Amino acid sequence: EVTRKSVDLNYGIFLQSVFDFLIVTLAIFISIKVANAFKHHAESTVEIVPPSEPTAEVKLLTEIRDLLRK
Repeated sequence: EVTRKSVDLNYGIFLQSVFDFLIVTLAIFISIKVANAFKHHAESTVEIVPPSEPTAEVKLLTEIRDLLRK
């Protein structure tokens, strides 16, 4: 009598691993996209204020400093 050894193909385990990997990568991708969107939104809402004119006191002190250097 001939005995045959059967080979089990565990493709179900492989497909489940691939599916789990895709879910994890999708979750990481979405979280990075959301984080970048928040970062971009925060950068765009910051207003750049030009420096104000120096006060009279600062101008006077600057003139005194320049005179002392001479």
